[in-house]
Amino acid sequence: MLVYALIALCLVLIGIAGLQFSYLFYIDRMYQERRKYLQALEQKCANLTARLDEAEKQAADLTVRLADLQPESALEDDAWADVIEER
Repeated sequence: MLVYALIALCLVLIGIAGLQFSYLFYIDRMYQERRKYLQALEQKCANLTARLDEAEKQAADLTVRLADLQPESALEDDAWADVIEER
């Protein structure tokens, strides 16, 4: 009877070891998938950073252009103020 109990215990232990190995393989697979996902996110981040830098350069250029044009628009506003005062 003790022999059957020991055989059952060995089979249970083998089953637990198999479950642990299968879980270990699952964790390894998930680690690899997350690493790929993280690399994809880093690539997207680099692309978005480059796009943001380009947009900031364009915004700075437009700000410079608007600053160059603003004195002219200020004169036009003064002219309109004179026209309104005359009426």
